[in-house]
Order: sequence, then structure tokens, then C-alpha cells
Amino acid sequence: MVVVPAQSAKVQVSQVPGPLQTLIIDRQPLFIAALGSLLAAPPLSAQVSSATRSDAGLEIVRKGGINLVLCEINAEPMHGIELAGVLAAEDPAVPVVLLGQNGDEGQLTAALSSSAAGFFTKDAGLDEFLVGVRAVLSGHRAVGAGLMIEVLDRLAHAPVHHPRQAGTELSLTELEILAMIGHAQSIPTIAARRGISDKTVRNHLARIYRKLELHGRTEAVLWAARMGLTATGGE
Repeated sequence: MVVVPAQSAKVQVSQVPGPLQTLIIDRQPLFIAALGSLLAAPPLSAQVSSATRSDAGLEIVRKGGINLVLCEINAEPMHGIELAGVLAAEDPAVPVVLLGQNGDEGQLTAALSSSAAGFFTKDAGLDEFLVGVRAVLSGHRAVGAGLMIEVLDRLAHAPVHHPRQAGTELSLTELEILAMIGHAQSIPTIAARRGISDKTVRNHLARIYRKLELHGRTEAVLWAARMGLTATGGE
């Protein structure tokens, strides 16, 4: 599993008032029961609500109190990616973990550029999944190990796919910032270490994403590792 640190952690597990409130949206009652039992047990000890339709799930969230939504990517009538976008715009925002069946890896990988916070296949290992959920609750993004082959294949077939070629597309400053992103450093940390503003760091990142045709921080972290930028330096 890959955890992509957020620019700033918005929610901490320890700061959630009262028991963790979760919502499962899935069309399979048996899966809801199994996942609900996992979430209700330690270490999360969550209170679990459920819905078989995404529109009904959205109504539950808007009544307040839900801290985390776990939704099948092919939810109906509102697709899981669309639901994640809607809930990201709520006040307060509610993080969404997208779940998929075997064969949904392509959809989950494509969803990395969406507002969802977690991406897992339903056969993910229990320990990995729980670590991912806690990372999401801490404001980060989590990508299940079952998706990494698909993610790397997507990067391998990107228009700019050779490290040397990619390196020539980026300035030295951009390479250094990409390396720092690969080492999970936040924008404020990068700005402080380089003596520049947060806005300047974001401008550099926007150019990096455009040049490498990446879709956000998650792919940037993976690309930095693939280019060897996290092997040495960047700290």
C-alpha cells in the first residue's frame, strides 16, 4: 500500500468527537455485514451505518455525524467517483474510500485523479485496509497494494515514460521539488526549506504535473520513486 501524505492533515482519528461514525454504500448485503463487523471491531470500534444506494447514502451523510464513507466505485445511481466529489465539497468535507471488485482495478486507478481519499479492491488484506483507513482519517490518501501493478502500468505507458527523458523536461528546481514530494514532504515544509512561498511551491508542482502529464500528488509520489529520486537525497 502507498500512503500519500496530505498537504495538511485535516482530521485526526484521536480528534473525532465520540465514536467514529462510518457509512458503507454497497449493493451486496453480505459485504456490508462483513465490512461493518471489521469496522465495528477494535481498533476502530466504529459505529456503522449502511445504504445500498448512493443517493440514500448522501442523504445519511447530509444529516450530519458521518466521519468516513466507504463506497463501491460502481454505486448507483450516483457513481462512487461522483459521490466522492460531492462529499469533498461539503462543509465539513467527508472523506470517501472507493472499493472495487476484481476487475475494477482500471476504474480505481483512473479514480486517483478524483476527490476520493482511498482506493482498495475488496480482497485487500485486513491489516493493510485498516492502516489505509486510519491514514485516510488522518487526512491522507491511501492506495491499496492490489492496484500498484495497474498504477505502474499506467505510468509506464504515459507519453513521457523514460526517466532520462522526463529529467530533461524538468528544471533542476522542479526535480528537487519532485524529490521532496517523493519523500512525503508537505508544501509548507518544502517552502520553508527552500525559502520560498507556499504559492511558489504550488506553481512549481503545477508545472511538474503538466510536463509529466500527471494527475496529482499521488502519481507524483509514484513517479518520483520510479525515477529514482527517492533513493538518495531529497531529504
